[in-house]
Amino acid sequence: MRHRLNRGGSRTANNVLWTIAMVRMRSGPRTRAYVERRMGECLSTKEIHRFLKRYIASELYPLILADLEESVRVP
Repeated sequence: MRHRLNRGGSRTANNVLWTIAMVRMRSGPRTRAYVERRMGECLSTKEIHRFLKRYIASELYPLILADLEESVRVP
């Protein structure tokens, strides 16, 4: 059984990551190909979902930081 590394993290942010991953798994062609490949490696759907959430978070984090910097610069 795996647990989140940071149990004090934002539940809302975790829910958003979960939703994005689910939508991508159902409708994104690149993500569907990734899921098929990982299932061929005998990984469970939960594990694949966890990997996707981590990847999505690493994609979104720089965008969030850039948005924060932009909001600080605007008077």
